[in-house]
Amino acid sequence: MFLRSTLRKKDGKTHRYFSVVENRRLPGSRIVQRTVLYLGEINDQQQAAWRNTLKVFDEDEQDYRTMSLFPDDREVPADVLDSIQVKLSGLELRRPRNFGACWLGCELWQQLGLDEFWQQRLPEAREAVSWEKVLQLEVVNCLLDPGSEFRLHRQWFVDSAMDELLETDFAVAAKDRLYRCLDRVLPHKQELFVWLRQKWADLFHSDFEVLLYDLTSSYFEGEMEQNPKAKRGYSRDKRPDCLQLVIALVVTTDGLPLAYEVMQGNTSDRTTLPGFLKKIEDTYGKARRVWVMDRGVPTEAILKDMRDPQRQTFYLVGTPKSRINQHEKKWLDLPWQKVRDSVEVKLYEHEGELYVLAKSGGRQAKENAMRRKRLTRLLRKLRAMRKSLPKRDQLLLRIGAAKKEAGRAFGFVKIQTPSADQAVTRETFSFQVDKAKLKAAEQRDGHYLLRSNLTGEDPAVLWTRYVQLTQIESVFRSLKSELSIRPIRHQLEHRADAHVLIAFLAYCLQVTLKNRLMLHAPGLTPAAVFEKLATIQMVEVRIPMVDGRWLVMPRHTQPEKDVQALLHQIRITLPSQPPPRIKASQIPPE
Repeated sequence: MFLRSTLRKKDGKTHRYFSVVENRRLPGSRIVQRTVLYLGEINDQQQAAWRNTLKVFDEDEQDYRTMSLFPDDREVPADVLDSIQVKLSGLELRRPRNFGACWLGCELWQQLGLDEFWQQRLPEAREAVSWEKVLQLEVVNCLLDPGSEFRLHRQWFVDSAMDELLETDFAVAAKDRLYRCLDRVLPHKQELFVWLRQKWADLFHSDFEVLLYDLTSSYFEGEMEQNPKAKRGYSRDKRPDCLQLVIALVVTTDGLPLAYEVMQGNTSDRTTLPGFLKKIEDTYGKARRVWVMDRGVPTEAILKDMRDPQRQTFYLVGTPKSRINQHEKKWLDLPWQKVRDSVEVKLYEHEGELYVLAKSGGRQAKENAMRRKRLTRLLRKLRAMRKSLPKRDQLLLRIGAAKKEAGRAFGFVKIQTPSADQAVTRETFSFQVDKAKLKAAEQRDGHYLLRSNLTGEDPAVLWTRYVQLTQIESVFRSLKSELSIRPIRHQLEHRADAHVLIAFLAYCLQVTLKNRLMLHAPGLTPAAVFEKLATIQMVEVRIPMVDGRWLVMPRHTQPEKDVQALLHQIRITLPSQPPPRIKASQIPPE
């Protein structure tokens, strides 16, 4: 990199502009130059009317001053009172760090009004840094590069431009301050849900008539003796060896979260719905709502209670395929109705409920292929065992391992194993596929049985609403993979719950960007946008002054052309450059 000065004539006057430029070598030994930083104009002219001024923060005076900037190869006019004379030959670039992605995270925080919300509820009191800024730092970190509070304190904050964006120093990332912030946020959770609902309505005109409800789990690392919610239960993370907690979540059909609840790790799905129904009614009032749930969440007693005409609560829930056989005679006589190109339905009313038997050709082919893939892998392993003929104990162990990997596909193979007093031979060890059972299962693939108390609803609408459950599954995937809600390492209950709240807020920022992209750039994902904006770095341009002090100019780099096109497409504009600062003494080398 090198410093370039450019002379331009404008309105009969000559101006000199400075920028930092880098050389880039292209294939074929070609070299092109790219402007990395634009520093602007430094005064060359003596006339007062032509002089440019600069707003600078003087650390000695702890105040902003408007000053004129002159290079050391030009004399400062005698009538100039506030001036800075700098040695451009001593210019240095230091502290390159992530700016673009961090800035976008802070921008999304402000779009949701979370700065206003938390400033009202987390008063500053005697603290040097507001708790709202500490919380914003933790949420943006979770959004971009999730990790522990200690990692944020030791590494991430220093590598990011959050100090400039939050207009504060390293005190905002003090380790104890990060943990103490977690102790303050939980009492405001219900108010946060009400605030977000209004924001979703204002920003995206969201519909809150249809709500998706589901549960997931997140596991702990450690003994967690001080957390009563840490229990062993059904692990959706395939970690039955770890203690866990259960998270229940409600989102709209657009994936916008409305509320969540953290429960003990051994909580049964069937016991969670009544409390959540009441909580939603208490928070948002009674209204006509349709709850879409997967099978296994509601009990028959809860569904009966939801059918009460006075409640005005409706449901659409998946039903185990075993119920198809219970009403098989009714289904056989009913005609199929086509609601989509590859989806057909049969309708049947029974005891105040509408049953919808849906058949998806595409889903049937997919389920058939998945089962046959597992079955093929299982048969290959069994043939290898029959070829090698291991000892009986080893054979049983290998069959057990193959059963675990094959899952339900194992039930379609009949296996004959030798008894305890028999040797393993081709006669005592054999297997065959149960073709009749496999054929019957393949015929049931792609069939879904839905039930609802919306008896007059269009079956095509019911099917569309049910498949929207993939939205809430997408939320869980994002929380667990991109936002790293697991594993949880906090020992105290309220801090583990606050860890979930931080991830929830980070997802709110992510889904806000996602919905903006759907309006302006449907082919882009939030991850792709953050990756592109991460190329915009912030550096400190440090220029020695003639009097021995330093002029420090924080500057974010010029975006590449593709990043400029991205910013234009999603209709956001980079902020202006931060104001320069004057440091009183020599800056030690890094």
